[in-house]
Amino acid sequence: MSYAPLRCNNKTLQMKDIFIKTLEDRVHEYGCIETSAIKFYPELLKACEQNVCGKYNASWSCPPATEPMEKQIQKVQSYSHAFVYTTRGLLEDSFDYEGMQEAASVHRKITLEMHDIYGKVNPVYGAGSCSYCEKCAYPNSCSYPDKLFYSIEAIGINASELCSSAGIKYNNGENTVTYISMILYNEGV
Repeated sequence: MSYAPLRCNNKTLQMKDIFIKTLEDRVHEYGCIETSAIKFYPELLKACEQNVCGKYNASWSCPPATEPMEKQIQKVQSYSHAFVYTTRGLLEDSFDYEGMQEAASVHRKITLEMHDIYGKVNPVYGAGSCSYCEKCAYPNSCSYPDKLFYSIEAIGINASELCSSAGIKYNNGENTVTYISMILYNEGV
């Protein structure tokens, strides 16, 4: 399945342009990277085992439930590009947990919307675990497998490095929090 070229003012828009139009004025920064330049780190999956976020062995979108890294690498590299975008939340101070949660919620809503619009053709990866359901059904069958999306880190991608490679900032200064997502696409298709 592919999208018919979208035309605007008699100009054919590429997927990158379509994503930008969809996200207009709702994200902090965005950039693109060829998927062949994305590096994968098995040690990030080992870090997941420490269960700092509480999602290890508790979500279909996090290890050990995620597809093996080799399969994820093949999936990512079967697309030519990744559109990477960030949202930035302003915090009262570096301990403003409520502000971090609020910023995460805004980012999740945007990522869920992008998944709903493009996810059938263009895989979407988010910041942290899939959040479509309030409580994941894991280890029982996923209640909405067509809505499931993986965490960038849960497939072994270093989010900070991905941002840098895409030409955008991961650290946006004191008293801010940044969340990142990516959408895979084929340019010129």
